[in-house]
Amino acid sequence: MSALSRLKLISKNLLPPIVVEAVRTIRGTREKYTTVDPHSAAMDSFYGSLVPPNSLCFDIGANIGNRIAPLRRLGLRVIALEPQPKCYSLLQASFGADHNVTLVNKAAGSAPGKAPMMVSDMHVLSTLSQSFIDATSKSGRFEQITWGKTITVEIVTLDALIAQYGVPHFIKIDVEGFEFEVVRGLSRPINLISLEWTPELTDTLIACIEHLGKLGPISCNLSWGESMRLARSKWMDKDRLVSTLNELRDENYLFGDVYIRSTIVS
Repeated sequence: MSALSRLKLISKNLLPPIVVEAVRTIRGTREKYTTVDPHSAAMDSFYGSLVPPNSLCFDIGANIGNRIAPLRRLGLRVIALEPQPKCYSLLQASFGADHNVTLVNKAAGSAPGKAPMMVSDMHVLSTLSQSFIDATSKSGRFEQITWGKTITVEIVTLDALIAQYGVPHFIKIDVEGFEFEVVRGLSRPINLISLEWTPELTDTLIACIEHLGKLGPISCNLSWGESMRLARSKWMDKDRLVSTLNELRDENYLFGDVYIRSTIVS
């Protein structure tokens, strides 16, 4: 067995699915769109059940494109925001030639301008939220992680993105504790929004839910970890979701995504 074959076998059997996905993203668009491992297939099936073909999607906090690839395999158009220079360069290498992917080297927030971003050696944990750093360090989730560098990034609102690119069917928001600032920049209901969730930042997520609920009636669901499936067979109202999140405040081993669906947007 060649060294390359051994490496592929190790990556398939030992590495977490999200790491395998990241490695394949770096390889480039062509292989990324044609090579589908079981986790990638699960992502395709999951997003395909939630977002109709030919839809416009916003990926807020695209990082190195782990969610762009499945959305593109489904034929969706993607506006992807990523403020970290190194990650943005990788996105350009992987997706820059794809006319259905628009890359924006900015972060999203409540108002246009500039803001400091704390950069971690683990690029997936870089954040504009000091509260995220404090809470996840205190809980022990990321107590060994350091954020040793600060950069200034440009901020754009979701409303401004909508004015420029159109109304998306789906907005994925994964911004390490900055979620509320992002949704504050939105003033209209959206078919479907996903928000990253960790119990340490329950108050932040509840604030997001309350804001989105003010824009119009919503229904809600959860997806645990990287399961790529909804945790509840029936969507719940926002009060039920808030109650569930409050019950899980101390379960700091958990993480996942919350899905917020507008019940008035067709």
